[in-house]
Amino acid sequence: MAEFPAPPSLPQPAYAQASGPSGPRAGFWSRLAAALLDGILLGVVNVLLDIGVGRAGSLLALAIGIAYFGYLEGSSSGQTVGKRALGIRVIDFSTGGPIGFGRAVIRYFGRIVSTIPIFLGYFWMLWDKERQTWHDKFANDVVVPVSSYPVAHWPN
Repeated sequence: MAEFPAPPSLPQPAYAQASGPSGPRAGFWSRLAAALLDGILLGVVNVLLDIGVGRAGSLLALAIGIAYFGYLEGSSSGQTVGKRALGIRVIDFSTGGPIGFGRAVIRYFGRIVSTIPIFLGYFWMLWDKERQTWHDKFANDVVVPVSSYPVAHWPN
């Protein structure tokens, strides 16, 4: 009886491959706690500016928020004060390096978009394969635990 060779295996479609993220990712609760800490910190600054400067304080608070997230998340540490306290950081999805100031600002404005449809952009990470929120996707980054991706220096 003649033996036939086994048929070549077909490549798996992308959705049928690994179901988890491509590396360790920060969890929902640690990201939420970090966001709350950063929100409280910037909220206090906003209130003080509103009291001291009036309506112009809101524009100044927006500029401070952009500078805060742009500088800290764009730095080599990828950590705001809240992220540092919770042991998580932002890194480039493709290279694992820092995202830089420009992409950190895109991420900042992406947070606003993430909140518009009842915070759906934030909850997106719960079912996304790479555990990315919308603002992560806009800036092509991921939030990871420092235990797996150590920080050399903070904030640079």
